Amino acid sequence: MIPLSDVDRRPLHFPVITALIIGANVLVFMLELAKGENFIMRWSLIPSEIASGRNLITMLTAMFIHGGWLHIIGNMVYFWAFGPEIEEAMGRIFYPVFYLSGGLVATLAQVAMNPASSIPNLGASGAIAAVMGAFLVTFPHDRIRTVILLGWFVFIRFIPATILVGFWFAIQLFSEVGAVAQRQTGGGVAYMAHIGGFVFGMALARLFESRHRRAEHGI
Repeated sequence: MIPLSDVDRRPLHFPVITALIIGANVLVFMLELAKGENFIMRWSLIPSEIASGRNLITMLTAMFIHGGWLHIIGNMVYFWAFGPEIEEAMGRIFYPVFYLSGGLVATLAQVAMNPASSIPNLGASGAIAAVMGAFLVTFPHDRIRTVILLGWFVFIRFIPATILVGFWFAIQLFSEVGAVAQRQTGGGVAYMAHIGGFVFGMALARLFESRHRRAEHGI
């Protein structure tokens, strides 16, 4: 399933911060293509280095590094599907702070799961998972325009956020449990980062909302 956009609401203003973050990811990806593998390895995160207090800057830079075209396109499509509405809810000051904080928490969750790993971690998916967690709390009843691929058949359906995002999160949980059960300690998808970012987003979404929305909810 590929989420495209919120069917039930549109932001009142153009999502400038979301667009800038996407632009930053694309720019860094262009640098990756130009500079090659050494650039990717220099700025990706190595859990064992973070656990030993080295190269801490990569906790930030790794959020903007991607492993290929499918990786960055997939991440940015998901981000554009959920980001604009959360930007509207949080405002242009709190939203980027929330995004980066979610990415850092996601990274720490992955490092805590396997602090001895020397496998590079990279990608924006942990921060985007935080945005998805916030969306589930903030707009649980909104429907998401979603592309469903069944073999050669392609459908577009409007799926409630609770079902779509909840299903996505369940996959992350089961995948992480499966990886732990099989003792897979390196490589592949950083499911724990997704889980950590998502839980952060759900837990703190309301606190990052704009003053206007917080007043509406009596927070």
